Amino acid sequence: MKGDDIFFVDASLYVFRAWHSMPPDFTDADGWPVNAVHGFARFVLELLERHHPSHVVVAFDQSLESSFRNEIYPAYKANREPAPEELKRQFRHCLAFCEAIGLATLVDGRYEADDLIGTAMARLRQPGRACVIVSADKDLSQLLQPGDTQWDYARDQRWGHDGVIGRYGVHAHQIPDYLGLTGDAIDNIPGVPGIGAKTAAALLAHFNTLDELLERKAEVAFLRLRGAAAHARRLAEHQAIALLSRRLATIATDAPLPDALRDGRRGAVDGSRATELMDQLRMGPMTRRRVAALATP
Repeated sequence: MKGDDIFFVDASLYVFRAWHSMPPDFTDADGWPVNAVHGFARFVLELLERHHPSHVVVAFDQSLESSFRNEIYPAYKANREPAPEELKRQFRHCLAFCEAIGLATLVDGRYEADDLIGTAMARLRQPGRACVIVSADKDLSQLLQPGDTQWDYARDQRWGHDGVIGRYGVHAHQIPDYLGLTGDAIDNIPGVPGIGAKTAAALLAHFNTLDELLERKAEVAFLRLRGAAAHARRLAEHQAIALLSRRLATIATDAPLPDALRDGRRGAVDGSRATELMDQLRMGPMTRRRVAALATP
């Protein structure tokens, strides 16, 4: 990774991690919990200080209950508990913190952070400048192209386009098809009952795409695959579910983006806004020094 690569940060993952890992005794000037904000701010500042990226885009989830996917499949993510108000407030503070220190931020009522990252990557790609996705989410690996990197920051694990198959058993471009078969319990995507990760990977290795697999599903019964005949029947019975699941798992690349995004280059720290926000969040002197250092040429 180089300093002029474009970093795309899946913010919600790191807000949730801070929410669960930081003690709840951090409160703002009004007595609301701000543990997630403090943890998230530490993560962002460390990323900037250690790696000095010139271009950073931070995407937040606001559409967990109003995604366009809910219009397609109302049960999408219905297994998740709604975020409590104290966490929603902290998401807003995290977004405001990123804006105050000059980072481009993305949030939308119908499109998820993954879609915003996918759309921004499609728009901002330039020859000689790679994209770095800062997230552990396997869904985002479908966006990787040669030269790109995905980075699980917490575990300090990195992989590129060619490394996806070693992690998930399928190529980057096959991840939506793979999830169409296996589903995704986290997002309540159904998939084809009885087809797990190894079977899905084996089928896609043989047929390459879900469309080809479904077109030739009668051949599945004759493969050297445990339970092949049963899998052939499942594919015939649940073909529509597989296609729906793939649609739900496919990251959109046509989400609306703000004009202010430009090329994702970091802007100047807004000193007065940052100070006001840090006062409200009761951030300590170390965080204030780190933010002030960002403003120093």
